[in-house]
Amino acid sequence: VQLVESGGGLAQPGGSLRLSCAASGGIFSLYAMDWYRQLPGEQRELVAKVTRGGDTNYAASAKGRFTISRDNAKNTVTLDMSRLKPEDSAIYYCHASVLASPSEVHYWGQGTQVTVAS
Repeated sequence: VQLVESGGGLAQPGGSLRLSCAASGGIFSLYAMDWYRQLPGEQRELVAKVTRGGDTNYAASAKGRFTISRDNAKNTVTLDMSRLKPEDSAIYYCHASVLASPSEVHYWGQGTQVTVAS
């Protein structure tokens, strides 16, 4: 499975950005899809998750400001970010996981930079 992110860039505080992740090489509908972010020297943290069934979960920092969605027909997952804060600046990674007995298989995109600054 290949994951390719797009949509990062520079946004002003209070602004919005949309990140997209295009998946190829697998059966997209079988994967749970997530967005993680990482700052230099820090661990990646989960930002938002959408399950195979479309259920969503958000980190406390993202709740109410970010929306994750998936389009199984287009093999894409999107993260709509609004009311951005400087502390949202990070590299954002698309992540896919699927249970392939007896273990779970994970895939990562290459990441896209988000910078929130005035």
